[in-house]
Amino acid sequence: MDHDHSERGHPPGFWGTRYAIGFLVIGAIAGYFLLTEHLAHVVGALPLLFLLACPLMHIFMHHGHGGHDHQHADHSPTVEPPKSPEARTGESP
Repeated sequence: MDHDHSERGHPPGFWGTRYAIGFLVIGAIAGYFLLTEHLAHVVGALPLLFLLACPLMHIFMHHGHGGHDHQHADHSPTVEPPKSPEARTGESP
């Protein structure tokens, strides 16, 4: 059985290789050890991180102060009054 990979047109991406699995396993191990060794530092900084999250959310989610006045147009949808049956068909009364 001949396995010619040139017919597919493109090689597999990085996440489809065995190197990606090794990268994920090594990353998971490194993350575990970082978390277990530095958990005291992270827990000690949580109150400060919560206080820092408030202004950061305001900046990144609301785009800062004064960012809401780009357009002064009313964005409410305009609703036309319903047309009479004669106007819809083009007939005159």
